This record gives sequence, C-alpha cells and structure tokens, in this order.
Amino acid sequence: MSGSGLVPKLKDGKIKGSDLFIKALENEGVEYIFGVPGEENLDLLESLRESSIQLVLTRHEQGAAFMAATYGRLTGHTGVCLATLGPGATNFVTCAAYAQLGAMPMMMITGQKPVKKSKQGRFQVLDTVGMFKPITKFAKQIVNANTIPSLIRESFRLAEEERPGAVNLELPEDIADEYTDNQSVFIPSHPRRPAPDQKSIVAAVKMIEEAKMPLLLVGAGANRKRIVEGLESFVEKTGIPFFNTQMGKGVLSEFHDLYIGTAALSDTDYLHCAVDRSDLVINVGHDVIEKPPFFMEQGGKNVIHINFNSAEVDDVYFPQLEVLGDIAASLEGITASITKQDHWETEYFMRVRDRVLESIQEGADDLSFPTKPQRLVADVRRAMPEDGIIALDNGMYKLWFARNYRAYQSNTVLLDNALATMGAGLPSAMMASMLYPDRNVMAICGDGGFMMNSQEMETAVRMKMNLVVLILRDDGYGMIKWKQTGGGFPTFGLDYGNPDFVKYAESYGAHGHRVQRTEDFEGMIKDCFKTGGVHLIDAPVDYSENVKVLIDELAEKVCLL
Repeated sequence: MSGSGLVPKLKDGKIKGSDLFIKALENEGVEYIFGVPGEENLDLLESLRESSIQLVLTRHEQGAAFMAATYGRLTGHTGVCLATLGPGATNFVTCAAYAQLGAMPMMMITGQKPVKKSKQGRFQVLDTVGMFKPITKFAKQIVNANTIPSLIRESFRLAEEERPGAVNLELPEDIADEYTDNQSVFIPSHPRRPAPDQKSIVAAVKMIEEAKMPLLLVGAGANRKRIVEGLESFVEKTGIPFFNTQMGKGVLSEFHDLYIGTAALSDTDYLHCAVDRSDLVINVGHDVIEKPPFFMEQGGKNVIHINFNSAEVDDVYFPQLEVLGDIAASLEGITASITKQDHWETEYFMRVRDRVLESIQEGADDLSFPTKPQRLVADVRRAMPEDGIIALDNGMYKLWFARNYRAYQSNTVLLDNALATMGAGLPSAMMASMLYPDRNVMAICGDGGFMMNSQEMETAVRMKMNLVVLILRDDGYGMIKWKQTGGGFPTFGLDYGNPDFVKYAESYGAHGHRVQRTEDFEGMIKDCFKTGGVHLIDAPVDYSENVKVLIDELAEKVCLL
C-alpha cells in the first residue's frame, strides 16, 4: 500500500540511491509503477514500499509495460514500469517499440548485477542498454548515485517531449544500495513548444484558399486538448470535410456532419474516392510511422503537413508544404487568417460520406450465428455510452471497428496502428479502467491476441477492476488467413485450439459468458457493466465477410458517382 511520501532514512547525512530514485519519481508526479520485480530490484522495492507510489504487480512484464504505455497515452504523463535484468528486461522489448512508434511516454526501469564488482560472473547479464537504444529515445545505465536526479529528469523530459516515446534507465544493485550526499531533485519543467513560422502560415492559407476540393486529415498527433479545440474552430469556420486515421479516431466527433470516414485501409475504401478526388489534403498530426491513410503519387494531389516535426520523406508521403511547430498554434494562425471560399466543392464528398455511413449500417441487424463482424461492431456501439472506452488488440476485427465504430470523443477507441502488436488489448483496457473507474471500459481481443497476455485477468480481478473482456473467437489467426487467401495461397498453418473461455475466466474469479444467439449479445454487454467486476464474453465470429473489407469494385462504382 502506498503512503503519503517517502521519508528517506539517512546514513551519516547521506541518502540511499534507491530512496533518491523513488524520491525523484515522486517529484515527477508518478502515481503507479507497473511491474514484475526481481532480486536485482529489492532495494528499490523497499524504497517503493513506503512511498506515495502504488506498485501494480502484473503477471508478465509485457502486461506491466503495455499498462504503463497506455497510462502515458491517456494522461500525457510518463507511465513507469519495472523489471529485473536479463529475461525481465527482454520481455519489455515489444512494449518499448509499441510506446516508441505509438508516441506514448513511458519509462522502463530495469535492474542489473553490481557494476563495481563481480557478484555472479556474467549470469543473466546482457547489454540491456545497448538493446534498448535503437527502440527508445533514451537509454542509460546509472553508474553513480549522484546522477540519479538529473538522469530521471532528463528521462521524463525526453519521454514527454514531442514526439513522445519510450526511455530506459538501468539501476544496478550496488548503485541502488550506494549512499550519496546529493539529496536534491530537479523541478519538472514544461517548456512551451516553438511557434510556427508566419510565412508557412501564410503559404498554407494561400494553398487552402486556392484549392478546389480541400480535405482535412486528422492523425494521432492531433490528440491534444488545444489541438482538438483548434480543429473544431477550423472546421466550423471553413466547412471543410474531414477524415481520420485509425489512431486519430474521435479527435473530432465522428458524428459530425462533415466526417466522411476513417481510413481503415491505405486505399480501396469508400472514403478513398473522396481522397482521390481531392486536390489538397490538410494533414494534421499524422506521420509515416502510423500506417498511411492514403498514398501520394508524383504529380498527384498537394499535401500540407501540419505537425510538431518535419515529415520523414517516404515514397508514399512527400508533402509540398510543412507547417512546423506547436500544432494548436498553427491551426489558430491558419483559422484566424483563412476565408471560406465560394469555389470550394464539397457536394461530392458528402455523397461519399452518405455511402460510407450506409456501409456502416450494412449487416448491423444481421441475426445469423456465429455473428458477423458488422453486427458485433454495431451491438458494441449500441451498448457503449458516448464516453465508453474500447481497447482493441490487433487482428481482423481492428479493421472492422476502425471503419464501422464511430467515436464521439477522443481516447475512447484505443488501438495501435504503428507497431500493431498483438497482446496489448487487455492491459490497455485495464489501465483505462484504473484511470476512469466510473466509465464503461471494454477490451476487444481475438482469441489469439487474448491468449498472449490472458494471465493479466488475475491482475484485473485482484485489483477489483470493472472491466468487460470481449473475445471474438474464430479458433485461428484470422487476419493472416485473410491475407493468405487474398494472396492466392491455400489456407495452412493458422488453426489452433482454445480453452473453454467461460471456465478460464471463472478460474481467475471473473464472470464468464458465452454468446449463443446473436440477438442476446447487446443485452449481455449491458448486463455485464450493470453487474460490475471483471467479465469475459466468448463471442464466436463468422469472418466469411472479411472479403468485404477489400471493396475495390464497390469503391470504384462509388468513385464514379
């Protein structure tokens, strides 16, 4: 149980390294440390015991780090996770890449054998810092307790600075146990981001006003409060239609009259008819780490890149104009100067929007069983309140939810379309449930992704979370089957068996349910939330409709409208 704050026990007026480390974390406002400690962390664990920081013990290091990354994603503050050396640290690797590519501020604390003397030879010792350097913003071994405050402040600064990401500090046993005169910590600073160059604002306004069919694209980097306000003002003043990336869902309400869809694919979706017809895309907060929502071609449409950082040059993304600096300030400057133009054409975009919304409704009331994905998505949307949060793992269902599930608010659809890893859905939902205990939170996983971190069901039950875990069961790696079939290959090597998920949930002390009739599904979700606690719903899914995700011919007909 966490206390009111660590009171270090001094020795000859000096502070222990592990106490200084925790004191510095408290100074940064850290609320939780998620992790699986080992013997190399024992000094730090003892310092943590009497601190104001709550230890959340997980069943695997991946669960801890996915929770820490999601904390960073939802709060903007650095999430912190803890592991021991060797295999504990290597279990963080996927999560480091997840946070780094997904722009989620996260600190990984890893242990190490003593660095000033040999304790057990090279047993379990590997170059953890060298391992993390290519997939983090900063990775450092602490070799002197005096440097702990400055290294923690630097780590937090880099983790939260645009573009946010992952950092790693390795704390060896002997440094944690070392005493130092340095008892000071650094006051956290939050510098303002640079303002955009006025010439780029003027150039952007000119390009937009001269365009015939401008479109607005909202990416993951736009998910900041002031940017949302800036986007709302821009759309209201100009009347320019918008679409979003998967990770930009809900930044602007998808029930807005000017929303034309989400780019679940990079092309051949209905909304790409509008993108292809547009002569200018105003791209706010997207970069090429997130899967491209459309492809640029030489001699094709113009693109304005509005972001914190310059665009990484790529064969499918090479914007003609970049407005760099604080995105909110950029939007404010453009909105203040722009004049709505009579020659802007939006009527075609609205026809595409109508077709997109029609496609979302197709199959929404299908009663066939096993349930089609369109009906599953529709029922989840009907069952969830406007502020309800869904956390998606990675699989075929992610495409269906990205396209068909319309979000009212930002941070209500948590998915990963940067690393696109499996296994993150359940821990992400658990973190959302901890942060927002009064809101309905649902993890949506395939059976494959769920089983990668299913042991965290015990953590959810132990922490007395209110959480619904939906498993879309097809007894195989369905997305790869879809790709396999689409590539003309025979289906091979992708089927597996599953446990009885109802009994599996109950073995952890959770409530287990199985959908046996499609018409019961929506009510089952509502009942689970009404009851409270941790619930698992086993929902058999019929993925024969996956072929409809590739809608080249249908989209082509829409494009000819």
